[in-house]
Amino acid sequence: MQYWLMKTEPNTFSLNDLKNSPRKTTEWDGVRNYQARNMLRDKMQKGDLVFFYHSNCKEPGIVGIAKITKEGYPDSTAFDFTSPYHDPKSDPANPRWFMVNISLVRPLQRTITLAELKLHLALKELPLVRKGNRLSILPVNESQWQFILGLEII
Repeated sequence: MQYWLMKTEPNTFSLNDLKNSPRKTTEWDGVRNYQARNMLRDKMQKGDLVFFYHSNCKEPGIVGIAKITKEGYPDSTAFDFTSPYHDPKSDPANPRWFMVNISLVRPLQRTITLAELKLHLALKELPLVRKGNRLSILPVNESQWQFILGLEII
C-alpha cells in the first residue's frame, strides 16, 4: 500500500465533481509534468490511497480521500485535438503521458488546510509543505498519512 496526495483546482475538478461522477470514479488525466507522469505510470498501484487536495483557491487543503482503481495507462487527452491537454508530440504507439483512475472513498469531515499542515513538525518532510514543490502528485509516507488522518477530528 502506498499513499499519495493529488492536487486539483476546485473550479476545474472538485471533490463534488468526483462525488457526482458515475460510480464516483474518474480518470486523472491532463498531467503534463514528467516527474508526476512517472508516478502515474510506474508507481501508483490499484488500491493505493490518495488525499484529494484543493489548490489555487481561497483555502487550499485536503478535502477527501480517494483510491486508485486503475493503474497507469496512456492519457487519451494527449491524442485528442480538441482537448486543452492535447500534445502533438505524443504518439499513441509510444505514449508520452499517462493517467490513472480514482474513486471517492469519502469526503473528510473538515478541510485540513495547507496552513494547518505547515504548523506540524511531524509533517516537515511532507513534500507539500516544502518550498518550491509544485507537483500535482506527491508521495505521502505512512506515518504522514496517519498523522494527517488524526488531524481530521481535532
